[in-house]
Amino acid sequence: MSSIKSLPLDQFLATLAAKQPTPGGGAAAAVGAAIGNAAASMAAAYTTRKKDAESGAKEKAMVLQSAMDVTEFLQAADDDAEAYADLQRTWKESVPEDEKAKIEARALAIPTNLVETCHKNILSIHGFLPHCNTNITSDAKVGIHTLAGAARAAYQTVLVNSPTEEEKMRLQALLKEIRDVEDELL
Repeated sequence: MSSIKSLPLDQFLATLAAKQPTPGGGAAAAVGAAIGNAAASMAAAYTTRKKDAESGAKEKAMVLQSAMDVTEFLQAADDDAEAYADLQRTWKESVPEDEKAKIEARALAIPTNLVETCHKNILSIHGFLPHCNTNITSDAKVGIHTLAGAARAAYQTVLVNSPTEEEKMRLQALLKEIRDVEDELL
């Protein structure tokens, strides 16, 4: 399969919809997170007017814009597909226990990192909202809601990778904070 980050959107969706193991839910969550980051970045880009510079909002917008990297999420989509393919290999082939443990740890780490990064970015966007160009705050909020959905979707991928109870509780606390932000916006 081609790199997910290099596929046109229609091809990615067709590939995701196909009866094949990858890309799957983890990659879908990562692409959703990239879309959320892009929407927030656009809202920040529109908060760079002369009056935004005078109020200090432009500086905050530039900080947010630089933090809303979509490439890390697109790379996570590729990484998730690769990790799942490696995980499948452990089910079909005899793999040394230490290698199997590394593969399982990576399959868990990718969606865990996705939940954490979505959480961090949501808090950054939320903090930016009071400074956002008022004509485009809805797009920043779309970024938050899209990232929130991606975080919840990534959490589902975490669950299939057998996290510890402590890790589940930690991630659930992040999801609760995300939900609180969304509830405030709604």
